[in-house]
Amino acid sequence: MDVAGKVVLITGAARGIGAEVARRLAAKGAKLALVGLEGEQLRQVAEQCGGRAWEADVTDWEALETAVNGVVDHYGGIDVVVANAGIAATGFIRSMDPAAFERVIEVNLLGVWRTVRTCLPHLIASRGYCLVVSSLAAIVHIPGNGAYSAAKAGCEAFADSLRAEVRHLGVDVGVAYFSWISTDMVNSADEHPVFGPLRSGMPGLAGKKYPVSDVGKAVVRAITRRSKAVHVPGWVGGLKLFRAFTPKVVDRQAPKSVPAADREMAANDLSGLVGPGGTAAATSARTSAKKG
Repeated sequence: MDVAGKVVLITGAARGIGAEVARRLAAKGAKLALVGLEGEQLRQVAEQCGGRAWEADVTDWEALETAVNGVVDHYGGIDVVVANAGIAATGFIRSMDPAAFERVIEVNLLGVWRTVRTCLPHLIASRGYCLVVSSLAAIVHIPGNGAYSAAKAGCEAFADSLRAEVRHLGVDVGVAYFSWISTDMVNSADEHPVFGPLRSGMPGLAGKKYPVSDVGKAVVRAITRRSKAVHVPGWVGGLKLFRAFTPKVVDRQAPKSVPAADREMAANDLSGLVGPGGTAAATSARTSAKKG
């Protein structure tokens, strides 16, 4: 696919991966439709890309449908969707703030479903491409990441089913698997007194962070190839072949660090959504609750 002139809708585009992908696609001549929260930040990215911004919460059907209809009215259609919006939360399941856990599921999984469902008629019309952003967390389920792992594993399963359902309609579906990427979300989590040391102390490549530029390049390449999967870094793709063994590895490593971290989390109120995106998602949820 030559992306020049193609309309690409990206959710969660105010910062991080979404913003990086938007800038790189704009440089190749794509028409950018950016959807997400943090309206001022989102509009700034849109201006940098020569695109347009639509402020919407991906968990809100009405707001999302209004945004997608606005994109179609403005550009005439949608060729590519990158379902990227996502948030993370710190916390062990027994002591985690229930609202934070459920908000991660709502944004990361239900937000992807609602984005894809709303955009799908337009992708069918254009015989387009959909990229669902999952994670290494769909493959390796580490302690303290229960909500995020559950949501991202769900994204992977959802995309795999979707691919089989729409291939005959000319729509291709890909899944993106990223390790720790140096974004505001991960960097904010690293500042947490319990989970920062827990993450950075992971052995070998498991604890390494990778630049967001690596993801931008890989996603643009995946879109042009209408790829079934994209991995950053590349070893994540190889790890998928051995996913049956990853729970055993996690089980062996957990006793070294989890007990003390779990006690500290249970004794103190330290769980919650992380980063600017988490703050925006929590604010949006509270606003919606008041309206309801």
